[in-house]
Amino acid sequence: MTTSLAPLLTRLAAVGPYFAADPTPRADPSEGGFRPVAEWYGDGIAGHVEEIGRRMGTGAGRVAASTAQLGLASRLWSVALGCAALGGVVPDLGPGRLWWRGPSAGPVELRLPAPRPLPGPLPEALHRAVAVDHLAPLDEAVRGRYALSPQILRGNAASALVGAVRVLLDRVPDAPCPPVPLVEHLLARAPLEGTGTFLHEEGLGVAFTRRSCCLYYRVPAATCGDCVLRTRPPGRSA
Repeated sequence: MTTSLAPLLTRLAAVGPYFAADPTPRADPSEGGFRPVAEWYGDGIAGHVEEIGRRMGTGAGRVAASTAQLGLASRLWSVALGCAALGGVVPDLGPGRLWWRGPSAGPVELRLPAPRPLPGPLPEALHRAVAVDHLAPLDEAVRGRYALSPQILRGNAASALVGAVRVLLDRVPDAPCPPVPLVEHLLARAPLEGTGTFLHEEGLGVAFTRRSCCLYYRVPAATCGDCVLRTRPPGRSA
């Protein structure tokens, strides 16, 4: 089963803000202050990290960089996995086709004018759309500028994927293409292999415990939902 992408993306946006990507055709995709996502993979990531650090009150350091990368991965996984689950198709999210804008609050906004599908089986298309086309260059940019370890970034990407499937199971429990097997496949291969323990029980949802730390614990009175620290003995470092 496959579905036309523009109507599918319009329906998917109703699932939540992380799943939205505007498919409206535009003569000028930059209209309204949108910029090419390819900016993330160079010096452009610094401005976004600075904004995240301002919102969190941490400054533009490693905590903000980790949180920014996790948020961007969440946006990408949500759109790709949501389309796969609801329509049996994965959109081409290539950096040259996808545009973004940072609002004053909430996740970044995405624009995907005239969307087209990626060929191939769903697991392979998902892997290419996010892990290959985005996570690899995004992680390189963040590591180079903010000295974050690959383990942190891989764990963030896995948490982002699990977060997307949690929302889908809660809000679209009867999705035509069940998303859990797709997530299990992605978590069993590079770059997400070994990032944590994933459990799914029908009717109860999913659980995930990371094997790395996202650094969010450095924000006062805060840990993430998949926090590795919950399973560490007192006195052990993250």
